[in-house]
Amino acid sequence: ITKRTARLVAEWQCVGFCHGVLNTDNMSIVGLTIDYGPFGFMDRYDPEHICNGSDNTGRYAYNKQPEICKWNLGKLAEALVPELPLEISELILEEEYDAEFEKHYLQKMRKKLGLIQLELEEDSKLVSELLETMHLTGGDFTNIFYLLSSFSVDSDPSKLEDFLEKLTSQCASVEELKVAFKPQMDPRQLSMMLMLAQSNPQLFALIGTKANINKELERIEQFSKLQQLTAADLLSRNKRHWKEWLEKYRVRLQKEIESVSDADAWNTDRVKVMNSNNPKYILRNYIAQNAIEAAENGDFSEVRNVLKLLENPFQEAEGFREVKEDAEEEGATATAAACAQETRSRLPYCSKPPLWASELCVT
Repeated sequence: ITKRTARLVAEWQCVGFCHGVLNTDNMSIVGLTIDYGPFGFMDRYDPEHICNGSDNTGRYAYNKQPEICKWNLGKLAEALVPELPLEISELILEEEYDAEFEKHYLQKMRKKLGLIQLELEEDSKLVSELLETMHLTGGDFTNIFYLLSSFSVDSDPSKLEDFLEKLTSQCASVEELKVAFKPQMDPRQLSMMLMLAQSNPQLFALIGTKANINKELERIEQFSKLQQLTAADLLSRNKRHWKEWLEKYRVRLQKEIESVSDADAWNTDRVKVMNSNNPKYILRNYIAQNAIEAAENGDFSEVRNVLKLLENPFQEAEGFREVKEDAEEEGATATAAACAQETRSRLPYCSKPPLWASELCVT
């Protein structure tokens, strides 16, 4: 059960899936979870991403999922006493969980990066530096991984520039960053909380935490910096960050090439493995919202479109067209909804979210 659970959450982390309500009763001993409520996929990479709007403390944030699943296993171990003594189960948990999670996570990340020949110690660092670069640039988690399969290993400057353009187009704009880092507390409330933390720590502990206050102060600082940042400055900064990481990635891919006899066959295999481990399509909140709004107006074609698309999330579906409705009555009811939704629905299903999507809240 420990190993199954570790592998499950490792798979989640590799595709940016967030469960939202990882209570003990929502986990199964067969290595699955149940009660999918406010789940979601992470768009812009943020290790502290919270998909459930009612999770005020971030208990089930993206980066907390592995440790929460381990904590839940500890509760299962307690429930199995006296049939299984804690000294046995806790030892299994300590020895097996972290090791299995790290192993499975790194195996999956190697496939996502097309590292199919060698397993090197440095791979873990390459992955963490990629995520750090994504975080710094506000990169779209799904789309950047998907793009990497088209990265050219040769060092042609024009190819690199073209690729950097594609990568940076998947990074957050100044407007998106301003929304993300917009302060959430009224300045007077924050001032009061800071005074309370100094003068009455016991009372402060009942209504707030230092972590939340620090996060708000960081948000204010970031938001202030963003006021001075131009789109050109941001683009230049993002290109610099990505160029640095891509150089390390190229060096690592060269080691793969040196270990094979046929570089072209290796590259074909690399792209195939990457495209079967990096989904092109995920159920983004804005896609779900468009489908919900259309359905509420009597048009279920968008629901069917999205369902059909997500049955094959890894396949290229550029030629994908709407599922045509057989029922004439649905077509008539749908006209007004289709007009209202036209501008929203124009985005390809693989697009990073539009700015209006930042207002969506799932609870």
